Amino acid sequence: MNPETRMNLKAIPLDQFIVPAADIWANRWFALSSGDFASRDFNTMTVAWGSFGTMWQWPFAQVVVRPTRYTYEFMEKYPTFTLCAFDKDRQAALEFLGSRSGRDGDKIEESGLTPVASSRVAAPSFAEAELIIECVKIYWDDIDPSHFLDPEIENRYPLRDYHRIYFGRIEAVLGRTD
Repeated sequence: MNPETRMNLKAIPLDQFIVPAADIWANRWFALSSGDFASRDFNTMTVAWGSFGTMWQWPFAQVVVRPTRYTYEFMEKYPTFTLCAFDKDRQAALEFLGSRSGRDGDKIEESGLTPVASSRVAAPSFAEAELIIECVKIYWDDIDPSHFLDPEIENRYPLRDYHRIYFGRIEAVLGRTD
């Protein structure tokens, strides 16, 4: 990682990682990236559903990706992913990333965001991020609609394209210091 690119970010010890989870997922979103930055083989999408917590005594980030999304191919192929949060002035870039497919062109370049090497994982992060969470996948499962206890959840899947759930052990967290 280029130190000049990340002068305003510092490592946050995992036991001090505190984030307003409901706000950041619902109102701010993340850029989820998977792949290999060094080989320039990666993709990014916007995610607004997920969680943070502890599982098997490891801190984790949990994300969901529909099999129809291009990023799904990268999540299946590569062992790492990143979650990047941005200031609200980058909301348009996140909306753009969430409305275009990387299959159709270089949406990352068009978004105006700058992919950079992460500190501990192969998946890229972004120079403009104010929070970077680097993860190694530790578990996946597919949503099974027969397990929905609230029938309203089924309405979130009009195409029946149920998500794959990924748990990633958090390896590093970097955040703004200013």
